[in-house]
Amino acid sequence: MEPLIKLFNEISYQDLERVGGKNASLGEMYNQLNPEGIRVPDGYATTAEAYWYFLDHNNLREQLEEVLGKLDTEKFSNLAEIGRKCRELILGSGFPEEIRQEVERGYAYLTSSYGDAISLAVRSSATAEDLPTASFAGQLETYLNVSGLNNLLKACHYSYASLFTDRAIKYRVDNGFEHMQVALSVGVQVMVRADLACSGVMFTLDPDTGFENAIVISGSWGLGENVVQGAVNTDEFVVFKPMLEKVKQPIISRKLGSKARTMVYAEQQEGELQNPTDAILNLDTPPEKQEQYVLQDAEVVQLARWGKRIEEHYKQPMDIEWAKDGESDDLFIVQARPETVQSQRKKEAVFTEYTLKEKGKMLCSGIGLSNRIVSGIARILHSPDEINKLQEGEVLVTRKTDPDWDPILKKASAIVTEQGGRTSHAAIVAREVGAVAVLGTNNATQTIQDGQEVTVSTAGGETGYVYEGRLAWEEKQTDMSKLGRPRTKAMLILGDPEQAFKYSFLPNDGVGLMRMEFIINNSIQIHPMALKHFDKVEDQQVREKIEQLTHHYPNKEDYFVDKLAEATAVIAGAFYPKDVIVRMSDFKSNEYANLLGGKQFEPDESNPMIGLRGASRYYHPLYQEGFELECRAMRKVRHDMGLTNVKLMIPFCRTVEEGRQVIALMEKYGLKRGSDGLEIYVMVEIPSNALLAEEFAEIFDGFSIGSNDLTQLTLGADRDSGLLSDIFSPFDAAVQQLIVITLQKAKQTGTKVGLCGQAPSDYPQYAAFLVEHGIDSISFNPDAFFKGLENMLQAEQKLQPGDDQAGYFYA
Repeated sequence: MEPLIKLFNEISYQDLERVGGKNASLGEMYNQLNPEGIRVPDGYATTAEAYWYFLDHNNLREQLEEVLGKLDTEKFSNLAEIGRKCRELILGSGFPEEIRQEVERGYAYLTSSYGDAISLAVRSSATAEDLPTASFAGQLETYLNVSGLNNLLKACHYSYASLFTDRAIKYRVDNGFEHMQVALSVGVQVMVRADLACSGVMFTLDPDTGFENAIVISGSWGLGENVVQGAVNTDEFVVFKPMLEKVKQPIISRKLGSKARTMVYAEQQEGELQNPTDAILNLDTPPEKQEQYVLQDAEVVQLARWGKRIEEHYKQPMDIEWAKDGESDDLFIVQARPETVQSQRKKEAVFTEYTLKEKGKMLCSGIGLSNRIVSGIARILHSPDEINKLQEGEVLVTRKTDPDWDPILKKASAIVTEQGGRTSHAAIVAREVGAVAVLGTNNATQTIQDGQEVTVSTAGGETGYVYEGRLAWEEKQTDMSKLGRPRTKAMLILGDPEQAFKYSFLPNDGVGLMRMEFIINNSIQIHPMALKHFDKVEDQQVREKIEQLTHHYPNKEDYFVDKLAEATAVIAGAFYPKDVIVRMSDFKSNEYANLLGGKQFEPDESNPMIGLRGASRYYHPLYQEGFELECRAMRKVRHDMGLTNVKLMIPFCRTVEEGRQVIALMEKYGLKRGSDGLEIYVMVEIPSNALLAEEFAEIFDGFSIGSNDLTQLTLGADRDSGLLSDIFSPFDAAVQQLIVITLQKAKQTGTKVGLCGQAPSDYPQYAAFLVEHGIDSISFNPDAFFKGLENMLQAEQKLQPGDDQAGYFYA
């Protein structure tokens, strides 16, 4: 007879059929990775043989088959009744003495090794569970803080019954598993005292896009069930995998979650618990702890290194649960399973882009998944018992989901929750069933009316929105497998880090223009001089808003540096090792004034478009300290995070001498041209840049033509004036001549030159003009990328050898 239990030190991944995926993985890690320093708590597992013996001893096989044979597999109308009867059969049957003795033997092994006062985690592991094609996410029960032999036996009994929860029954039907061919193994593991610290989930790729160079770690205070079930909005950290062993600071993003609840041990009671779930409590998290990150940077990095090593060991992306012991301050890995959504998804050759064509009233927003738009009738449900209220294709709105919701989720076109993060149960299942999801809205059940028509959009990046009414949108599909790659580099114009991972899959050559202003406007919101001189900010209302945004930072300057560095690092990491050219801030004085605290530190200019902007601002006393903060952020990205694919670009540099001043200032602030391969570019947007291109090439490594400003300043025509639209033309002969001069001089001096703008995608002849004159790269906004690529390819196909110096032409 096969053994009825196996200790973790006797288990490997080869025991999948005996102890299920969860326990086989624990044994594998305990034996193979524990010796490397990856801590995995000790334990043991009952085997599949024990489960079958339990059924046969109680003559349950035929009874269960008879009950399950009556299941309505079309509409699942009697699912709750069938599930209840199966569980009653299990719980109404006693454990054979042989199983009791073996469970007790395992318990004695743990108490002799770790003391009589140990608390245990009891985890259910199906023999078909955690396979690469099916996640079984949360289908079975876990019982925490189980103490004493009698409570352990009861938890094991309840675990057997959890193989027949309503959600597990339906999941097997949906995924083609025969009910009576799936056994259950119970994992018994020494508890990590995460109730006194924190716990969470780690993915070794980005779970939303499948971007493989990111490790995403989420966590909350207390035991990990709150994170897995989506009961809290978690802290989230993104680590850039290629730099894990190379730099001290590979964390490229941090987001603070509200972490409103903390799951802890209940006070120990004498004797046997009525239900194994009675051993834990869910409490409100004190406000001061909600405002703290659950992990220190060193702990984030340690977990990420472990995640990378686990991924290497299993040779596939992994979904990992971690916990921190509040008594020892040690980190532990408590589960690891294959990631089952992105890693199994075929790399789509078709790139689909969704764009809202109109805007309605926004009802709520949260973490957005799937990059799509849907509309439908909103249905507010308070529990899974209300499954019949939700019709196929409606939008499910609820406080949170847990595995009991699984039978209902496939009916929903979108899922909107008030709680939960990107690694929660709701997120995993939404990705698996292909539903659009907006999670952690905080207020969806209050702002959305039951039966109301809504539009759910997650097309704008990591933030998803729910709008009132059915709005019109556009879907644009491009088959990337049919696209060629031009010799001229096709690059992107980006500013939003939330879109970076998604757009990295486009057939691109990097980012030709990363707009720093977008990050300052959206992520930072505060004028850098108001942070540098907060004590001088006069407006009390502004002071309060700044305090609110920066209260995690004792030094307010660090807020600006960290936020700017992290947003830049996400984009640089997404496209690594391709070039990402970051333009230093290019607000005009009136735009800077719109930032919090900005009015006090900005001059009142009558013509800001040609006033204190670009290079002139960087060394001016009014802003030089702000420029220093920008430089500190870029130094952090390149030096601390190791993202040396970041190149920097100076906008609106009027004279060569001004360029020298800025270059010297950057060196003073730790950004020396040539150091660690640092290249500094300059925008060509003033006629002087083109006319003196050879002189500018002596101090800069590359040029980027800003066609809008160059047209404006060549023709003396305000680019924003509708009255001058007939004059403002990228095809004007004077403008084109300046571009040709730039391209010719760049070629003579060996200087790289590109152009960022809309014209090459809007006008095939403009792309042809640039290609004919030998431009090195053209950068497009993502929505114009494919059209621009097509125009470039057509231009190159028409170009004959030796034609790269053809005369410019006009429309």
